[in-house]
Amino acid sequence: MTAWLSVIGIGEDGLDGLSSAARTLLGQAELIIGGERHLAMVPDDGRERLCWPRPLKAAIPEILARRGRRVAVLATGDPMCYGVGARLSRVVSADEMTIIPALSAFSLAAARMAWSLPDIETVTLHGRPAEMIIPCLYPGARILALTADGGTPGTVARILCEQGYPDSRMSVVEQMGGPAERRIDGIARDWPDGRAAELNTLAVECIAAPGTVAHPRLPGLPDDVFLHDGQLTKREVRAATLALLAPLPAQRLWDVGAGAGSIAIEWLRSHPNNKAVAIERAPERCALIARNAAALGAPLLEVVEGSAPQALAGLGAPDAVFIGGGIGAEGLVDTCWRALPPGGRLVANVVTVEGEKTVFECHQRLGGSLTRIAVCRGEAVGPYTGWKPLMPVTQWAAVKP
Repeated sequence: MTAWLSVIGIGEDGLDGLSSAARTLLGQAELIIGGERHLAMVPDDGRERLCWPRPLKAAIPEILARRGRRVAVLATGDPMCYGVGARLSRVVSADEMTIIPALSAFSLAAARMAWSLPDIETVTLHGRPAEMIIPCLYPGARILALTADGGTPGTVARILCEQGYPDSRMSVVEQMGGPAERRIDGIARDWPDGRAAELNTLAVECIAAPGTVAHPRLPGLPDDVFLHDGQLTKREVRAATLALLAPLPAQRLWDVGAGAGSIAIEWLRSHPNNKAVAIERAPERCALIARNAAALGAPLLEVVEGSAPQALAGLGAPDAVFIGGGIGAEGLVDTCWRALPPGGRLVANVVTVEGEKTVFECHQRLGGSLTRIAVCRGEAVGPYTGWKPLMPVTQWAAVKP
């Protein structure tokens, strides 16, 4: 099909910064779509215009209804870098679109900071909680962040201080590429209370305070970083469990009987596009899960209060399932197994004889592997050191054919 939809990146320099190809496509469009700021850059010549509604997805039917007519969408910078182009590409085929990018905010900010893009962390906080920046924090990290609004830099400064990086250097670059471009530099602990311009990009150079412990994205965070009431998959077992769950980018996990939510949280920390649902019947534990998720940089964790398998109804299909509690509930394993696609992974940990009976029967029916994990930790015994055993864990893991 002939391309009818043009997605054109535009910067703060407006029409002057467009290529001749972009100008031609914009000039031929019967309908022009963009934000108020974008539409103000184009002289009104009587053609139909559409300003993005809230939510933005409400405009998708309007765009699809024009299929075959010439439509131009204006987007900030690179439409395929956390932009509207990526959303449109999910409903319009590539041969129906012409995409002409401008410089992305990341490219412009990297140039302003003289930072090599492949060597830094990039994250979007636009439309997402600012805590999404937490997994990117480590000593010496350089981070570029797309912000939600003028208040985001102040929120990030607070997070840096809370996470042990109060001396980190921050730079906010406003309205890059236009006549009103401005840069604000400062230190996280002294960041001013005022708002930046609404259109800004944030650069952070992480400097850890003495004694700050950096947390990697690999599984096995220390137990003491989680708030819990004793229902916590311990560090050594958690690392082994996540290795079998094998988190891959953009995949979804069901953490059933989530306890403190540690498995789901570490699943989400492994990649920013991962998704997870923590299912827990105790309301006080659900509150702990939410607090842990925010503190550890997984604020998008979905927490469902309820008992499985009933609470699983209507959830998005998982790519992997972890059963950390309640495995004896009637129909739970079969419900989870049916929900998995071919290649989906299921891992269950049990510590009781009754739980072992259940996973042994599951192993006989569905295959997979059985593993006994026994961990001893060295602890003080008077003036000496001795081994304190944790409860042994029996682990059943299976991959759906």
